[in-house]
Amino acid sequence: MINETAVRHILSLSGGKDSTALAIYLRDRVENMEYIFHDTGKELPDTLEYIERLEAYLGTKVIRTTTRETFDDVLRTKGGMLPSGKRRWCTDLLKLKPFEAYIGDQPCVNYVGIRADENRVGYISHKPNIKAVFPFVEDGIDYAGVVRILDDAGLGLPPYTEWGRTRSGCFFCFYQQKIEWVRLKTHYPELYEQAKAYEKPNRINGQVFHWTDEPLTEIERPERMAEIEESTRKAQERRRIRTPNRPLASVLGGLELEEPARDGCMICQL
Repeated sequence: MINETAVRHILSLSGGKDSTALAIYLRDRVENMEYIFHDTGKELPDTLEYIERLEAYLGTKVIRTTTRETFDDVLRTKGGMLPSGKRRWCTDLLKLKPFEAYIGDQPCVNYVGIRADENRVGYISHKPNIKAVFPFVEDGIDYAGVVRILDDAGLGLPPYTEWGRTRSGCFFCFYQQKIEWVRLKTHYPELYEQAKAYEKPNRINGQVFHWTDEPLTEIERPERMAEIEESTRKAQERRRIRTPNRPLASVLGGLELEEPARDGCMICQL
């Protein structure tokens, strides 16, 4: 049994498979675990549903660390400048800041869902009172092990993977692939419209910021959607030829669920 007197034990959930599997894995191994979720108010319905299913399994509530400052509030202070890979203010202000504010200055062990088959470190706080640990790395649990944990618990993979999305996080995440924008348009057209509405001239200099390298009004054109679908199909076929013995669980809806290196905000998608 892992326990340290006077030290808080915290697992930050994203609504993704790895942090969810880690919560299941540690449920009976760590006493007084605090499960937290940084809800930006822009999460997929699928993500919120998955968190609720995990709560039922754990038999405890997942604490929402949501602050009064919403995505739209921050966007206004940024003059309408959308976040991107080079300006990830959404992660800093809506994920990391609430995380560290919730912990405060108390000694804390932060459990991180990096797997044994990954070459990345995720978000690690530089605050001296927060110690990051990696149970899956220490215990040699890889992707197949994570899937097994989820299946054995009856949760399975997150519901958004059923329609071809690879990540949790905000529905307009700028790290998602173009095929994921196409799938969002197909499965959640109202959310696609909300994302598209953000692509408008900002109030500082009139520049229009886009979520990707082409406007969502371009991506949603039927002929463009068909091009993206076909390009994805061909890329998937090339990968299938290169690695013919991959497990079926690693491919879903024409998308690689596990890429050699994943871009994105680690605290959002673990």
